[in-house]
Amino acid sequence: MKHLGIKEIQKIIPHRHPFLLVDYIEDYEPGEYAVGYKCVTYREDFFAGHFPQEPVMPGVLIVEALAQVGAVAVLMQEENKGKLGYFGGIKNCKFRRKVVPGDKLKLEARIIRQKGPLVIGEAVASVDGEVAVKAELSLMIGKAETDD
Repeated sequence: MKHLGIKEIQKIIPHRHPFLLVDYIEDYEPGEYAVGYKCVTYREDFFAGHFPQEPVMPGVLIVEALAQVGAVAVLMQEENKGKLGYFGGIKNCKFRRKVVPGDKLKLEARIIRQKGPLVIGEAVASVDGEVAVKAELSLMIGKAETDD
């Protein structure tokens, strides 16, 4: 298995605190798949308002975490290094369980199709083997805009 720590992840995708939602990558194969984790703690900024009486990780952030893991798999391909992965779409998304402080969220993304800059992947987020979110995600690979 190949591992990536937070510093290596930040070299691949541009996300930073508070929007980097992947703590480490446990295994990956460029252009094929990546498996990562988000260790959910009560100190996450979003828990202050979602929901103060019952902290639940917003589903949209779980989907974003899955997309970030998928982007790692795609952007590690030699031809995509230095590029960005922009959300292209979300299909067949199902939320099956709450994600709460203390959960170790497993994030799995597998690339199922790639044609030019369009990448389609299957993504599953789970906690202790129980599926929390399942979706088909698409990314568009593009160059980063620069200010020069």
